[in-house]
Amino acid sequence: MMAGPVLYHLGSFPPSNLDWSRLIPLIGPAAAAIARYDGALSAVPNARVLLSPLTTQEAVLSSRIEGTQATMGEVLEFEAGAGPAERGDDTKTAEIHEIINYRKAIAGAAEQLAEVPLSQRLIRNAHRTLMSGVRGQNRDPGEYRRVPNWIGPLNCSLEGARFVPIPVQHVNEGMSAWEKYLHSEQPDHLVQLAICHAEFEALHPFLDGNGRLGRMLIPLYLYERKLLASPNFYISEYLEARRDEYYERLLAVSRDGDWTGWCEFFLSALQVQGVANTNKAQAILNLYRDKKAWITENIRSQYAIRALDFIFDRPVFRSSDFVTHAGIPEPTAKRLLRLMQTSGLLTVLREGAGRRPASLAFRELINLTEGRPVL
Repeated sequence: MMAGPVLYHLGSFPPSNLDWSRLIPLIGPAAAAIARYDGALSAVPNARVLLSPLTTQEAVLSSRIEGTQATMGEVLEFEAGAGPAERGDDTKTAEIHEIINYRKAIAGAAEQLAEVPLSQRLIRNAHRTLMSGVRGQNRDPGEYRRVPNWIGPLNCSLEGARFVPIPVQHVNEGMSAWEKYLHSEQPDHLVQLAICHAEFEALHPFLDGNGRLGRMLIPLYLYERKLLASPNFYISEYLEARRDEYYERLLAVSRDGDWTGWCEFFLSALQVQGVANTNKAQAILNLYRDKKAWITENIRSQYAIRALDFIFDRPVFRSSDFVTHAGIPEPTAKRLLRLMQTSGLLTVLREGAGRRPASLAFRELINLTEGRPVL
């Protein structure tokens, strides 16, 4: 006989049964990995620009956990006017819009943290951005759900669900308790973050977008608590690679009250991904330094560094966008584009034709970010 769905257990939050003897050995390594990553971030002269590809990759992988298939290369091509949109692939184009919204939502939330604490208000604003113009846009963006929902196979009934979140009449109460815990003093910040993430996913306060918002919470929390100098922590690579365990650990909290097991998994994720993030940030910084030395030596122009910053921020772009938005006089911009192409720094993805501009790619940066050749 099949067991029914796991139901959200009122009264199980915040946990009172954590086994700190199992967590303490993991807290130190996780905190050290985040501190080393923060040190790497502080060495990056313009983290928003140089880590832009990693931010896009995080949006791609967080969305992939929810079932999208679009790749980082496809997102970048789309933004350069090429790729799925040209082929008439409406499904892939819709997925790309969701990924772009994720990026906009976390950027907007990070800006709001200067004036608004990490809170229900900020989360609701981020949800509005996340759902703008995409699937779910008609499902009350920024508003808590007023109808039941459940988690399970596509189009399953309540009886076939794997998990049923908090009942509608308790959503506001549940989110208030979540926010109160978020702002409370706890023995350890990273364990508090683990608990906040799991509880948000269990509450599932919105009709759509909860998983992505819950993962977005992670870098925002680390940034607000001053554990990171910028909200650039990319955890979805670890979670997407272990998707089944990720979901099972979350489910075990409601099913078995296994908060300690969940926190162990989460602390390990922070440690492993902290190391991976450090390595990628350092590799990008080394690439930037290498290309900066090359471009200043080989391209004699006061605008050489401005051109370099542009291609790090937008590693796939239209030639017309470079001419218009790089902040370089048009004749010089066109000359720099030719030099960067002939030197091999840039690769032509699509030749220009008539009024259609060429699409260009900084392949080395994209492939470094992905950890494999993708363009």
